[in-house]
Amino acid sequence: MKSNGEIGAQADRLQRRESTGSVSFVLVNNLVNYDLNETFAALANATRRAILARLADGEATVKELAEPFEMSLPAVSRHIRVLESAGLIEQGQRAQFRPCTINAAPLEEVSAWAEQYRTIWQGRFDRMDNYVSSLQTQDLQTKEKDRTEQ
Repeated sequence: MKSNGEIGAQADRLQRRESTGSVSFVLVNNLVNYDLNETFAALANATRRAILARLADGEATVKELAEPFEMSLPAVSRHIRVLESAGLIEQGQRAQFRPCTINAAPLEEVSAWAEQYRTIWQGRFDRMDNYVSSLQTQDLQTKEKDRTEQ
C-alpha cells in the first residue's frame, strides 16, 4: 500500500509528464491507471517480455536481468527504463543496488481489456473444434467404407 507521500510524489511526476505532452498515466481516485498503448508498446519487444518473465519469479538486479542476453548493461538498462515508464516494473533502492520488481497492475488492465473479446475467440475455437471433429468423423467413415469394400 502506498503512503500519501508516495502517491503525492507520483502525482507530481505524472503532472510533469503531462506538461511534456507524454501522458502515460492518469491519476484517478488516488490510483494509477496505466495507458494500454504504452503497456503494449513495452510488451511488443521479446527482450522486455523475457525480463518480465524473469521478474515474475522474484526481484532481480539489472546485472542479474542482463545475464541471459547477449547485450550490454546499458542496453538492458534502456529496456528496463521502457518497462518502468510503462509501469510494468519498479526499481527499489537498497544500498548500491537497485533491485527491480514486477508491477502487475498494467498487466491486469491488459487482461481486463482482452477479456472483453473472450466470447468472440471462444466461439471461434468452439466452431473450429466442431469442424475438426466432423473431419475426423468423415475420415473414419471413409476408412471404414474402404475396409468393407475390400
